[in-house]
Amino acid sequence: MLQPHEGPIAGTHYLPSTPETCLWGRLPTRRHEPVLRIRSGETVTIDTLSHEGILEDQGRDPVAYLKQFDVPADGVLADARDLAASDVAHDYDADGPHVVTGPIAVDGAEPGDVLRVEVLDLLVRAPYGFVSSRHGYGALPGEFPLTPADTGAGGDVPRAYGSVCHFTAVVSSGGRLYGTLPYGDGRAARFPLAPFLGLMGVAVDTDDPVHSVPPGAFGGNLDINELQIGSALYLPVQLPGAGFYAGDPHYAQGDGEVALTALEAPLRATLRLSVVPQAQAGALGVADGPFAETATHWLPVGLHSDLDEAMRRAVRAAVAFLARTQGMPPQTALAYLSAAADFEVSQVVDGVKGIHCLIRKADFPAHV
Repeated sequence: MLQPHEGPIAGTHYLPSTPETCLWGRLPTRRHEPVLRIRSGETVTIDTLSHEGILEDQGRDPVAYLKQFDVPADGVLADARDLAASDVAHDYDADGPHVVTGPIAVDGAEPGDVLRVEVLDLLVRAPYGFVSSRHGYGALPGEFPLTPADTGAGGDVPRAYGSVCHFTAVVSSGGRLYGTLPYGDGRAARFPLAPFLGLMGVAVDTDDPVHSVPPGAFGGNLDINELQIGSALYLPVQLPGAGFYAGDPHYAQGDGEVALTALEAPLRATLRLSVVPQAQAGALGVADGPFAETATHWLPVGLHSDLDEAMRRAVRAAVAFLARTQGMPPQTALAYLSAAADFEVSQVVDGVKGIHCLIRKADFPAHV
């Protein structure tokens, strides 16, 4: 267990998730004061919290909820207990589920600039997590989750609001961590962990409340599973200081996130936040929405409530990126993308759906 303030903290700054440093189900806007100020290029370690285990349909009592899975009280994170017991505003029906830590003001960030978020480290904070589905959500709304009445004796225990949560233990084998999903007769599916933050963004230029679920030009709940250690996310700044925030930690997620959630579980994330001035942002190929990269790939992103339109936007973003950064004629860029790039469904469960493109850096003679 990585309890708050305990264990390795690699960042120059440390931001725990407390009732004073986070929002629940809403994103920061111009109405929210920063909970931390840092200089461009500095690092910050953020203890992120998963919403699973503390939500109202789970009793808003993580100790009692996890007890049914044989997790002792000292196996529950103190910050999860504190948030669930606090008076932090959260409406299960009107708000998103996510615990959003921030905002962080970055000195010198101004509208028109780009905030570069480098993922330096991601540490598992607990040896378990949950994969959840709830009626009315996911890729098959109304069909799943199945309840004991559907499956017969021995089915999953139903929760209020028609949700089913699959407890997922984390095990170590051969120096790697794996998630395990039991499915009867002593059998369990085992899959490798690949941690990332599902939610990273900048404050939205509005006074209106902003729901935490749909992603947008500000980033937010992108659920791009490529954003692991060594990756970078670029976000167009909307407000002075940028107002960076993070949440929705995942231990693993398949493209699409079809059940509704990934393997939701808490992470200690160390990030470097740097301001890219507006004059330099164009050379990176960053336009008017999120853009990402890994050591091996560039990732243009398309977002829209219609998956077909999200795909079109991702293709347009990829064509524009290659034209700006490689000097490639648009028609040639489209041909290259058709022959060599992969377009993956980030998620289909957040209202605004996501497509991200994977362009191999090694295919080009000069990297950005």
